Amino acid sequence: MGSYTNELEIFLVVPPGLEAALQNEIREKGFKSPSIRKGGVTIKGGWPDVWRANLELRGPTRVVARITSFRASHLSELDKRARKVGWNAFLRRDVPFRVEASCSHSKIYHSGAAEQRIQRAIQEELGARFYSNADVCIRARIENDVCTIAVDTSGDLLHKRGHKQAVNRAPMRETMASLFLRMCGYSGHESVLDPMCGSGTFVIEAAEIAAGLLPGRSRHFAFEQLATFDPVAWQAMLATEPSRANVPRFYGSDRDAGAITMSRANAERAGVEHLTEFHELSIKELKAPDGPAGLVIANPPYGDRIGDKKRLVALYRNFGEILITRFPGWRVGLITNEPSLASATGLPFGKPQGPVAHGGLRVNLYLTASLGAERKQT
Repeated sequence: MGSYTNELEIFLVVPPGLEAALQNEIREKGFKSPSIRKGGVTIKGGWPDVWRANLELRGPTRVVARITSFRASHLSELDKRARKVGWNAFLRRDVPFRVEASCSHSKIYHSGAAEQRIQRAIQEELGARFYSNADVCIRARIENDVCTIAVDTSGDLLHKRGHKQAVNRAPMRETMASLFLRMCGYSGHESVLDPMCGSGTFVIEAAEIAAGLLPGRSRHFAFEQLATFDPVAWQAMLATEPSRANVPRFYGSDRDAGAITMSRANAERAGVEHLTEFHELSIKELKAPDGPAGLVIANPPYGDRIGDKKRLVALYRNFGEILITRFPGWRVGLITNEPSLASATGLPFGKPQGPVAHGGLRVNLYLTASLGAERKQT
């Protein structure tokens, strides 16, 4: 087994626009030297930090460990330098691998040719087999004639928690939902209600945060197939999951009966069915649950997802009126790509946060302070 005391640069990928929110989560979890980069955040640490980042962090899309960098201005130089990488320090001879390369502003401009050279170097120097669909992926980025070699330690994207099977149209990924909750000031100590809950992502994610459940507890990761993996240390890490008392309730509703069925099944697989309630309701039937005020968060239809602008304006207007009259003291977080739709609610939103890339669109988070009983005057 390779050493995992050496310090690595670890890159945590996130959709553009969410870097600061991810950096806040990383700091809260006690990782070393979080620094924002375009499309992610870097930290410093060893292989156990890689494992813990995959297991505990809710926001990143994937976790990539950077191994080495070197200059390479032509393919023969890439081949020569790739053969000097200590592949056996982190790859196993008996585990298949694949290579993905990208090239920009470099004399090496053909990513496929770069992939072939690195693939051949690993095969001949280490003896490992190449599979086009292997879980272990070596990522090579060639930029300004500098090649950075990294290994994707996550495998499947991290929004795949391992317990959500049913999804509806235009779903919000769990990783993104967790960061939007964070941007709303949610920390696990208040109720959350999603009145257009779809497959239940916001509600389930909020309940997991409140209960202290580790997001990666139900799945496997690519790092488990690396030479640096220590299964005993990993099992000890899994056993550290906290248990929290006095967890609030979490609520989801949707006018679609199928969405409610999906949400309940997903909550049960996630182990939070006892903390969540899902009801088939239209927006007009929406009421605040008993107990202290909390957070209403919604990802309503918008933009290309539905199309009928007049109908959307009416939906947003009705939504805002109901929240203002029935949810005094609650905060509201609304995600949309249309400022005019957010304005149609009449809700007292502050400055929008974003934009964030989502489903081919650029969306913003609109957030209120605690609502008063009176409608905002415009």
